[in-house]
Amino acid sequence: MDEVAENSEGVRRLRVFTEWAGDGRKLTQTGRIGLTDARMLVPLLGTGDTLDPAIGDRVYKTKSSQELPGLNLIADWALALRLVRVVKGRLAAVQKNRALLNHPMQLWDRAFEVFPALGETICRGDAPLSVEFEPAMNSLLSRLYGGSLRIDEACALTWEVAAAPYAIDDADPLQQEMWRRGNDRDTVRALRTLELLGAVQLTGSEPDVVAELTALGVRGMRTRLGEAGPGDPGYQITVTLRDVANPPVWRRLMVSAGVRLDRLHSIIQASMGWENCHLHMFEAGGVRYGVGDPELEFRDERQVTLADLVTGEGTKIEYTYDFGDDWDHEILVEQGHTAGETDRYPACLAGEGACPPEDCGGPGGYERLREVLADPDDPEHQDMLDWLGLDHAAQFDPELFDLTRTNQAVRQIPHR
Repeated sequence: MDEVAENSEGVRRLRVFTEWAGDGRKLTQTGRIGLTDARMLVPLLGTGDTLDPAIGDRVYKTKSSQELPGLNLIADWALALRLVRVVKGRLAAVQKNRALLNHPMQLWDRAFEVFPALGETICRGDAPLSVEFEPAMNSLLSRLYGGSLRIDEACALTWEVAAAPYAIDDADPLQQEMWRRGNDRDTVRALRTLELLGAVQLTGSEPDVVAELTALGVRGMRTRLGEAGPGDPGYQITVTLRDVANPPVWRRLMVSAGVRLDRLHSIIQASMGWENCHLHMFEAGGVRYGVGDPELEFRDERQVTLADLVTGEGTKIEYTYDFGDDWDHEILVEQGHTAGETDRYPACLAGEGACPPEDCGGPGGYERLREVLADPDDPEHQDMLDWLGLDHAAQFDPELFDLTRTNQAVRQIPHR
């Protein structure tokens, strides 16, 4: 991976820019790189910015480095990485961080880590994405960790995340359209920036461009999510929903030994098919773990990893979801293992049975639900169909389990 990081164009530009800054380069009164320096840096870095663009027979002279987005991206990225800083109107390399330039893999890791903070640089308009860039990018990267994504799907995802906090529907339709176009334009810019770093590969031609994480991108997401990398320890576990049979409901998972319990909760929710709309807790060795709450006397699950609770193969941990319906699960640690070079975590290996509907009354209520659906003459049959949003009972299949979709779900859990 070191050689791959060494060949990253983004890493190269950051290193060259930092070396150029050296002991100090004078900035303009507005804090920008001077135009003379910019004219030298654009070809040196290979940013692709157009100086003095020509439209027809007319040449428009570049008046400020602010007009050069590729150069500004590298400058702001280096500032975010603390490779350079501004001191008394001069841009200078941070001496204590210059050693990072000799370690391309470490530099790549840091550049990938701070990428979500580059929203003001990448986004050029006032679309919601310019404000919600970090959560939108975290969701996009988590989705890519689950598999490839078409550009239109990526734009739809970032729009959904960025627009969520705002009353978009109350805005003028023309304004909505402008915001959406800006969102899509900036999402493509963000993906191009990740491609520059070597975290994402874009293939195909418009409108069918597909984005997927590279090996470096997968490594970066593993680090970000605390998932096991090559040589790290992990566990094969089976999560079984108690008191539900014909068919039983269970999932066999591969997870990192160091996964925090709050993330393990998210993995269980996604793999089982729950909607994560109720409280939960883990219990092991007589101690309960969950969202920190003095009244419930839970230990904070964010401070505990799965490895902290495992005493060896055969360890059993209790997991309860929804304190009203009381869906009790047994987590069985079947075996430990060492992550391989191509292993992806978390992963679902096998499973059986569909997840019961939320709020159906626990195991007893679920059994009654299935009895009602199986009997068209039951007086509650139509009401049950209406409650489930079904046209007919055959649409509900308690045996449904799709391994591919389950793996997509567990790999798309948002990073928090």
